[in-house]
Amino acid sequence: MTALTVPPNRIAQYWALTKPRVTQLAVFCAVIGMFLSTPGLPDWQRLIAATIGIWLLAGAAFAINCLVEREIDSRMARTARRPMARGEITVPQTLVFSGVIGGAGMWVLYNFVNPLTMWLTFATFLGYAIIYTIILKPATPQNIVIGGLAGAMPPALGWAAIANDVPMQAWILVLIIFVWTPPHFWALAMYRRDDYAKSGLPMLPITHGMKFTQFQIWLYTIALVATTMLPFAVGMSGLIYLASAAILGLIFLWYAWQIYRHYTDLIARKTFAYSIVYLSLLFAALLVDHYLKF
Repeated sequence: MTALTVPPNRIAQYWALTKPRVTQLAVFCAVIGMFLSTPGLPDWQRLIAATIGIWLLAGAAFAINCLVEREIDSRMARTARRPMARGEITVPQTLVFSGVIGGAGMWVLYNFVNPLTMWLTFATFLGYAIIYTIILKPATPQNIVIGGLAGAMPPALGWAAIANDVPMQAWILVLIIFVWTPPHFWALAMYRRDDYAKSGLPMLPITHGMKFTQFQIWLYTIALVATTMLPFAVGMSGLIYLASAAILGLIFLWYAWQIYRHYTDLIARKTFAYSIVYLSLLFAALLVDHYLKF
């Protein structure tokens, strides 16, 4: 093995730093924004460049998250196997890795997409890696609500990549993800409450109790379903999306009601899993409706 060869297990460790499953969902929402931003098909070269650039900067932000929370992660069963929590990757290595892929992402976006997308994505990086991870998450149980804007930005980034603009329609998509984030994450926090108690993070089920969190999930899910009606209300989608949003929303409401009235860890786990499927299918329905709207 030469000095320049990276062992396969090391590649896997760096890949894990980017939280690939979370990154994939974020990039998927950004790509949906790209397609929705234009009546026809987006320019494929710009679409590919934007996808790569956004992916790289998202991965850089998640690497910083892993660095900052390495000690917290080591105390939680769900995250104890992450490379930094196990001490498999050092702080300097993570900083260099994040800087390299983040810088590469900014270069790609600036040179092959447009400066607006680069700056918006960089601001999202700062919002997640600095404002949310370092400032909000350890300070307030409302961290998910306040810091949710950074995680909600991908559709706006995708829209800006193709249209070089971020109109009202893009912000509606951002709002949907913003309102979706609390019931999604609090469901996880409820069935992982013992883990979060060990972590020392002020998560809502720990600071305000289970009953309060159950009620908040129910309220936010009602708000979410109402918010998902906005694309139809403003004319950016048609009946295909409306029917899909209504059916998906009713299922989510059923899960939220079960959490509120008949809580078990199993129903919270199922709600968390469904929330990911929900967002993916909701945005997929927007895409289908965009090209088949009637």
